[in-house]
Amino acid sequence: MPLRITALTGAALAAALEDVARLRIEVFRAWPYLYDGDLAYERDYLQSYRDSKGAIVVGAYDGDRLVGAATGTPLADHAEDFADAFAGSGLDLAEVFYCAESVLLPAYRGQGAGHGFFDTREAHARALGFAKSAFCSVQRPQDHPLRPDGYALLDPFWRKRGYTPLPGVVAEFAWKDVDQPAETRKPLQFWCRDLHHP
Repeated sequence: MPLRITALTGAALAAALEDVARLRIEVFRAWPYLYDGDLAYERDYLQSYRDSKGAIVVGAYDGDRLVGAATGTPLADHAEDFADAFAGSGLDLAEVFYCAESVLLPAYRGQGAGHGFFDTREAHARALGFAKSAFCSVQRPQDHPLRPDGYALLDPFWRKRGYTPLPGVVAEFAWKDVDQPAETRKPLQFWCRDLHHP
């Protein structure tokens, strides 16, 4: 049965956030995030999606079960988190839509959900009048001890979608890795593309 990709906003978005939180904890435990998450933190983090009028969750469903999700909000909703990273970039945060996480259970990968996640968020951003779409990806050292053999970067997929790295636009976030006793800060590189309006 093919995955069903569905755009969720408003009440439908709010109803899905508990399942999104569980997916984030499960999927982000793996490389390259290695995130040792908990539901209390997730509920607090995801509150911004309830609060944002421009937010979207794109759900990937196997029947009625949410097996993947991608989120997005206007970048201005995260201005406090990203203002320093974008300082000096020449980009106006008010013109950028932020594609936050994409999480998908491993058994459902390779079925087109990644493109569905981006297509749906970009269409939503265009409908809201945004000129650009951006996301960020964690940067890990090549010699990290938990790096899996044969791990393939997603850079080719992102470039095929029209995204390129923004030189010098790097945010820093702290979270606890699965193999660490405390939170550590990690660099996240921003990628961006123009949203060409028809």
